[in-house]
Amino acid sequence: MTDSNKSSYLTGSLLTLALAGLLSCNSSDRAQTTTQPTAESWTMLNFTKVDSANPIMGPSMVGRFVDPIAKQPVLWEEKDVFNPAVVVKDGKIYMLYRAENKVGALEKASRIGLATSTDGIHFTRMKEPVLYPDNDAQKKYEWPGGTEDPRVVESDDHTYYMTYTAYDGALARLQVASSKDLLHWTKYGSVFNDVADGKYVDKWSKSGSIVSRYEPDGRIVATKIKGKYWMYWGDAQIWLATSDDLIHWTPLEMAAGEKPPVPLRAQALTLPNLKIVLPTREGKFDSDLVESGPPAMLTDKGILLIYNSRNVPAIGDKSLPEGTYTAAQALFDKNDPATLLNRTDTYFMRPEKPYETTGQVNQVVFLEGLARYNSKWFLYYGTADSKIAVATRPVE
Repeated sequence: MTDSNKSSYLTGSLLTLALAGLLSCNSSDRAQTTTQPTAESWTMLNFTKVDSANPIMGPSMVGRFVDPIAKQPVLWEEKDVFNPAVVVKDGKIYMLYRAENKVGALEKASRIGLATSTDGIHFTRMKEPVLYPDNDAQKKYEWPGGTEDPRVVESDDHTYYMTYTAYDGALARLQVASSKDLLHWTKYGSVFNDVADGKYVDKWSKSGSIVSRYEPDGRIVATKIKGKYWMYWGDAQIWLATSDDLIHWTPLEMAAGEKPPVPLRAQALTLPNLKIVLPTREGKFDSDLVESGPPAMLTDKGILLIYNSRNVPAIGDKSLPEGTYTAAQALFDKNDPATLLNRTDTYFMRPEKPYETTGQVNQVVFLEGLARYNSKWFLYYGTADSKIAVATRPVE
């Protein structure tokens, strides 16, 4: 969820579909019971929210730097801190997170900061952001809204690639940057710069989840399938794109005569020829939009995609408040990333705690970072577009 995500709610009424196969998951480390779909062999469920520490990060008055565009000091994370990516490197978890200040043409601007941890819970932040709008070739896309919602993977040669959203105040664009050290980033602009004479550059795009191996040492390594890298992306429906180099991406279009699996709405109307690989579902928690989460995980059973979704009760789950963001999981064919094999019938995480239900945007858990570290999985998420929390489970 980002403030650049403003697709319209629809009205109308449909019968509520019953949610089936729920099981509760109790832990001494949390006070509430979290809804879980029926466990299947391909899913990654039973995460425990670390309520003893959550939220683990929030706004801060410490971070300060001289903004190169405004040419004045900025408290760049004083308003909200949320939607993190994570990388395991040198025995630590590195978190790249979105932070907003309180000034500017939109009364806020986003930048991406960096923090490190040796336990996955307590983080030490750098005082200055590492990727932000500057007087460079991307300024017209990144200003005044900022740089938002990173996802980070590593290549086999140990180069890091970040997909992120550039927001100019009107249009969101999916961008890419690379780094050798997570500190200094080279921006390449739109992931779709070189496709069809740039026809996708000025279309709404965001949330790039690159298919990767989650290695035992914690590295998240982008992995080719049939000679190509693959990326799930989008925040209305979920689409797919391929690349030879992790920088230049080509969206997957529908074949001649192929029709979308659902009626197109909101931003999907501007991309009518693209192949939807994970659609919204009427009557369910993911009725209004679906959006890629952390980097997709290549497993023996297929490609596991954790995804975020928004509900509108009039067309979706009437038991959830208007606009609720929950998270679910889908499985794609490991040899054909466009083929959906399975998806959970309901969410495995929803807003429950006050910091998840109340904030800049109410009723939001938004999952973006997943790390394998110290024999645990750490799942990091934004809460109400305001803070950062974590849930864990053992590595099995």
